[in-house]
Amino acid sequence: MPRLQPLSPDTTPELKSHFDFFLGTLGFTPNSVLTMQRRPRLVQAFAQLNAAVMDPAGEVDLGLRRLIGHLASKASGCLYCQAHTLLGAHNFGVTDEKLAAVWHYASSPLYTAAERAALDFALAAASQPNAVDDAIFAELQRHWTEGQIVEILGVVAMFGFLNRWNDSMATTLEAVPTAVATQAAQTAGATDWGPGKHAPS
Repeated sequence: MPRLQPLSPDTTPELKSHFDFFLGTLGFTPNSVLTMQRRPRLVQAFAQLNAAVMDPAGEVDLGLRRLIGHLASKASGCLYCQAHTLLGAHNFGVTDEKLAAVWHYASSPLYTAAERAALDFALAAASQPNAVDDAIFAELQRHWTEGQIVEILGVVAMFGFLNRWNDSMATTLEAVPTAVATQAAQTAGATDWGPGKHAPS
């Protein structure tokens, strides 16, 4: 059960353009944003950050950026964001097989060395305490430019905010990301995956 209920999108009409941004990437406005609208400027700032971090003009693949967010969310334990990032990756062209393989990305032939380096970095950067060391960063630099590294870390940092928001609020997970994450987990053999405290009441 959410600690604060999401408000209807009609509550704050001036935020419609920001809500519409999420309709384009996810197909719905997330409950996290609908809860956040109690402070409209926070929604506006977050939408700007999200648009910058997930800018289509960036050099890191948009599907991979969602998988980077997934690994960051796994490090923090946020099941809400884990499901959302799998849905986002799916919506940006990551195949069902590759989604399922994210549970074992380090040994999966579906992931390139560059992708593994980015995902290893995401997992370490999102850990508490931070686990990025010189070896992890050097491997990242072998595959990615400085600008691309900034894009990758931007994703990790944004999900640090989202992970804390959604786990603290126990935000209810919507049906579509629940279905995508459940299917990916079952395909990977991770049959114990579930939405936890984010399950609808």
